[in-house]
Amino acid sequence: MEYLPDLSKLPIPQDDGACNHLLGERLPQLTLTSTGGNQLDLSTLLGKVVLYCYPMTKQPNVPIPDGWEQIPGAAGCTWQSCAFRDYHAELQTLGVQVYGLSTQDSSSQQEAVERLHLPFGLLSDADFLLTTSLKLPTFEVKGKRLIKRLTLIADNGKIVKVFYPVFPPDKNAQEVIEWLVQNTV
Repeated sequence: MEYLPDLSKLPIPQDDGACNHLLGERLPQLTLTSTGGNQLDLSTLLGKVVLYCYPMTKQPNVPIPDGWEQIPGAAGCTWQSCAFRDYHAELQTLGVQVYGLSTQDSSSQQEAVERLHLPFGLLSDADFLLTTSLKLPTFEVKGKRLIKRLTLIADNGKIVKVFYPVFPPDKNAQEVIEWLVQNTV
């Protein structure tokens, strides 16, 4: 049986200001590996792009770190990815491209894409290129550095909206759609 945390029992992350600098920033010119099998430079994407960043997706037969559910904002990656999957058609009608991003390697992400039937690519920032360039907030668990959960909306490469902290993760896709509908010009 797949691990899915009880979201009602998770600690709520607090806004520590770690994303205050992102609004108005440009997505940097660098390439990330996509589960689509290609290299993607986010700075070259035209139109609106939703980039939801998450710590890590639970892999089958790999235990989650001890205390994972007690770390505010850590648990719920599968819920968040499935919500973006379930709302993907609506996001497409709004003319939005969707990508998930974590510091997991592409093979781990490819497993998640297949298991969760995700209709969009996941991007690997295993080398922390985007994380470092944008100074994205991170935390460490068992010697692994992971991105805190946040969602960026960029328009022609410029960040126009930041959702941080994201909680509960399963409602993030709906929040993104509501924001996009209210802010469409």
